[in-house]
Amino acid sequence: MKAEKTILLVIAMIIGVAFINIELNAQEKKLTYKQVYQMGEPRLTGTLPRLMGWLDENNYLEIKTDFTKPNSKPTLMKVGAADEKSEIYIDYSAYQLPEGFSLDRAAANTKDYDGFLFNQKNDLYFFSRSENTFKRLTKDDAEEKVPRLSPDGKKAAYVKNNNLFVFDIQIEKETQLTNDGTNLIYNGWASWVYYEEILGRSSQYAAFWWSPNSKFISFLRFDDNPVPEFYLVKADGQHGELEKQRYPKAGDPNPYVKLGIIDLATTKIVWADFDEKVDQYIAWPFWTKENKLTVQWMNRQQDNIIIYYVDINTGKKKELLNEKQPTWVEWFEDLYFFDNGSGFLLRTGIDGYYHLYYYDMSGKLKKKLTTGDWNVTAISFIDENNDKVYFQGWKDNSTERHLFVVGLDGKGFKQLTTAPGTHSATISPNGKYFYTRFSNITKPAKIELYKTDGKFVRSLGNSKLPLMDGYTLAKPEIFVIPSGDGFYLPAIWYMPADFDPTKKYPVIISVYGGPDAPTVRNSFPFIMEPYFMAQNGIIYMMVDHRGSGHFGKKGVDLMHRNLGKWEMNDYISAVKWLKAKPFIDTTKIGITGGSYGGTTTALALTYGVDYFTHGIAEFGVMDWKLYDNVYTERYMDTPLENPEGYKNASPISFVNKLKGKLRVTHGTMDDNVHMQNTIQFIYELQKLDKDFELMLYPNARHGVGMPLRTHSIRENVNFWFKHFLGRDLNINKD
Repeated sequence: MKAEKTILLVIAMIIGVAFINIELNAQEKKLTYKQVYQMGEPRLTGTLPRLMGWLDENNYLEIKTDFTKPNSKPTLMKVGAADEKSEIYIDYSAYQLPEGFSLDRAAANTKDYDGFLFNQKNDLYFFSRSENTFKRLTKDDAEEKVPRLSPDGKKAAYVKNNNLFVFDIQIEKETQLTNDGTNLIYNGWASWVYYEEILGRSSQYAAFWWSPNSKFISFLRFDDNPVPEFYLVKADGQHGELEKQRYPKAGDPNPYVKLGIIDLATTKIVWADFDEKVDQYIAWPFWTKENKLTVQWMNRQQDNIIIYYVDINTGKKKELLNEKQPTWVEWFEDLYFFDNGSGFLLRTGIDGYYHLYYYDMSGKLKKKLTTGDWNVTAISFIDENNDKVYFQGWKDNSTERHLFVVGLDGKGFKQLTTAPGTHSATISPNGKYFYTRFSNITKPAKIELYKTDGKFVRSLGNSKLPLMDGYTLAKPEIFVIPSGDGFYLPAIWYMPADFDPTKKYPVIISVYGGPDAPTVRNSFPFIMEPYFMAQNGIIYMMVDHRGSGHFGKKGVDLMHRNLGKWEMNDYISAVKWLKAKPFIDTTKIGITGGSYGGTTTALALTYGVDYFTHGIAEFGVMDWKLYDNVYTERYMDTPLENPEGYKNASPISFVNKLKGKLRVTHGTMDDNVHMQNTIQFIYELQKLDKDFELMLYPNARHGVGMPLRTHSIRENVNFWFKHFLGRDLNINKD
């Protein structure tokens, strides 16, 4: 749920403004269902330039494609930051590759864009531009997974049959590095719970890391034998199909994990001196630029994290940093070791808000670079030549994101992006320029180029299309709602364009609700559901509770051992605030969300039934004992340690209170939040003869993908139309 909360968070945060209906060409211009939910024409926003990062200090790369020409291949352009001079860096159409291969669809490429690695047709291939050679690297029936090029571009490492392999591209030789891979022993391939909750979905299950000099590979070896099996049943065909998954639920045993280091010159494996049978987590190996290895260790309780040096020749570990927190700690994904050996930089929320800490190489704190009741969200770039750190975060407004800079002495703090909104910046190699993709609730996404002294250079692209000027767009409102006990909860709503304060309006509150997962963001939307609902007379709203991240780590910490408690407290406070408004229809206050949002919705329609009247709960956790142990125990400890917390966080505990209109959906092959959650929930509802709606999506995983998503969206929209507007949705007319 760690990775997916980021996906749901981004989707929720970009939802923005309500459209005002206007007269255009003597007709009232309204959004259609197909425009909003099926990417129908006309569009109000277009695409932005496809920037591929910085080539060097003075030039960035941009992919351009002529879509007016059939089967046109893209061109990689080199563009001067100062003078906008553009020249072809790579013309992909100039290279004749076998049918089905194209340079723009490579699995990986070298930093200089000379070598391209392909993973197609169940084998690996490599193309060199400078040598104009195309090689087939592997020739067998086994699947090569997660191939990664070495930093020098001369080798590729990958997983096959749960063993780690390396291929020397120059001499065209494959070497098997491990030999004990089985269906339960994985070398360099993550066990499910590590993939989902620790390494993240962007890892694609890869659990191996090249050293900077391309001579060593560190990897994690997983033994899933201790982990209980869970069964997913595919109902296809006459007899169906059984899928077995090793999935540790709350309180269950974890996989055994070992850290190995392979010297490619000898293929010898050195194991770090961790006892794999200890109940622990080992992850996030970081290679320093001097080819030294660090790794992070966390106890099962997840309240203690240690960074270790690991001797790559002996496997002996040495403690570098030890952090403990009374609630839980988090992995140091932002960790940087300085080239000059002066120390390392990391981001942590140990003091209540996330800030930057500069340590020497013995683990002694040299300087806390940032302070205050605000968050650093990511390290963007370290300028070692000038002792500066560029980072993303928010300072004065938690609904925005900006680029900042500070010196390693803690001086020279400055906010570099000034336009209100949400920025994502990419800095040039030596910190001379940056470009930022940003938007706010009234301005669609654009990309602008700046010098790092804050001076504007030029606009690189604007997603706003001229057609937008033909629409009158309502101004969305971001505001705060008092919780009643000292918190001011960020909120945003979208009012009907023809709002009449003498009328009564239904409300939909869209939620995620998980720890440190804010949804209220000052950014322009590309998902237009709020506009469509407002256009049809429904107020669309989002609210963030005290544990959502706006109040730092100390706010999120309030959720420790209490999932569900503060979410419900604060969402109910928001409903009380709404009910005090004369234009709110208090008989139609809806809530909707998926995954953690599905849990929150189910709680709202059971525990919070006196406040919420309608809800759509999608693929939610209905009992935290049924979810994975890493995520759940981080916040709740184990079921044996916190039985009351688990009971109070489960919608099943409050099924007797259900009296509103509840719709429940789930994918039958959801391997993240198992359909078991919904089955147990509705069983309790059925025993009490409660009314509810249920929709299952055959073979759908977590969330509902195409082609079933079309049905899911339509049915959900129709739920609101039926109950809030008293009519069914008509796709061709609405």
